[in-house]
Amino acid sequence: MAMKFRAHETFFIRKGWLSKGMKYVHARNDVFISREENPMDVLGIGSNMVKSLRYWLQAVGLTEEPSSGKRVQRFTQLGEAVYKYDRYIEELGTLYLLQYRLASNQTEATSWYFFFNEFNMSEFSRDDFVDAIQRSIKMTGASDNVAIRSLNDDFSCIINTYLPRYKTNTKKVTPENNIDCPFGELGLIDVLSKEKKTYRKAIPAANSINPWVALAVIADQADGKTEIALNDLLTSPCNIGKVFNLDSISMLDVLYQIEKIGEIKINRTAGLDVIQLVNKRNFQECVELYYQHISNQETKR
Repeated sequence: MAMKFRAHETFFIRKGWLSKGMKYVHARNDVFISREENPMDVLGIGSNMVKSLRYWLQAVGLTEEPSSGKRVQRFTQLGEAVYKYDRYIEELGTLYLLQYRLASNQTEATSWYFFFNEFNMSEFSRDDFVDAIQRSIKMTGASDNVAIRSLNDDFSCIINTYLPRYKTNTKKVTPENNIDCPFGELGLIDVLSKEKKTYRKAIPAANSINPWVALAVIADQADGKTEIALNDLLTSPCNIGKVFNLDSISMLDVLYQIEKIGEIKINRTAGLDVIQLVNKRNFQECVELYYQHISNQETKR
């Protein structure tokens, strides 16, 4: 299995980066590889940041590149929808959709995949994470040793992705240095102790997850099934329980909201504990319906 570590060049996603990247990819798909125009000049960032932005656009599922030939970028279907409906990434639902793509991206964002899907410690330190992922890499039979530095850098980047700087820094953070990642709005990690540098996985508020967004993930993972066990939704890799850090109570709250819009039926009789998908929808259809839903809400205001 292909794995990738530290491809972010130690840079977490800065506010405005993804929308800037989409804008330039939309204008010219060879923006990252052009010989006529230096990508650093076009994007206004340093060479390592250019590499990082190119990586992040793909890791969160907005763009893709061919594996051979000219490595131009093009929008994925999700990228097309985000560029059309929320190109400045202002909606929480957009961040949740990108979080799903990132946390389920085992080949491009291996540490993120491991952190959300396989790392089961709810309270942890850097060493806990690095030890656990090292064991996991050995178990996959990977022939290449992954440098400890790369795993440490991935851990730092995960923390900086989901935690505002003022929460992690024991010293006062100046406004100029307080460049937070937009994913911090999801509230998926919190600080246990600044001094000991320990953290915990946090459960987001169920009402912060739009039912169409949650349904997009469920539909994407359903693989054609119309009946899914609640336990699978909670514990299977890449499903809503894992990628959004939900426990059984918060997950049920999310499911009740999907039931309210008539898309699922929750069946807890005779020990069944399953949901039935009422309409056979795919991921992209749910994404489109999510953006239509928020557009209708704004029209009513």
